[in-house]
Amino acid sequence: MNETKYIVATDGASNTNHIKANQFSIAGWGALVLKDGTYIHKLSGRIDGVLATNIRAELVAALEGLKATPLGSSVELFTDSEYVIKGLTEWMDNWKRKGWRNSAKKPVAHKDLWTELDELYQNRDVQLTWVKGHSGHLLNEEADTLAKEAMTS
Repeated sequence: MNETKYIVATDGASNTNHIKANQFSIAGWGALVLKDGTYIHKLSGRIDGVLATNIRAELVAALEGLKATPLGSSVELFTDSEYVIKGLTEWMDNWKRKGWRNSAKKPVAHKDLWTELDELYQNRDVQLTWVKGHSGHLLNEEADTLAKEAMTS
């Protein structure tokens, strides 16, 4: 591991979190990447379609933020998504052991993103830090702004 410290702050947003099956939706994600305290990337994107949920946007934000850091790097990932944190730290091993089935024996939602996120997580020294959303955490607020702006682009 190198000594450079990366900070990744992420957030996701959507126009609805309670969509009916097959209902079109829009979501956005934002990720800030800092290297030794200096901004190096401000990333964002829009997700359209029936899979455009806040949860998926949170996962994409974490995935894209980690992709922007080198293999083997030391990263602190700030997120307001307990789903992302618990998925990586509590549920992932069980999902893999059970053939990507959850505790209800159903397929894990967003497996495509989880498998990629797991690989990125395993190839970096990642510290996950939960922050309360919309509580004044500057990096989280900026990531939230990027996510919301991406929804309208």
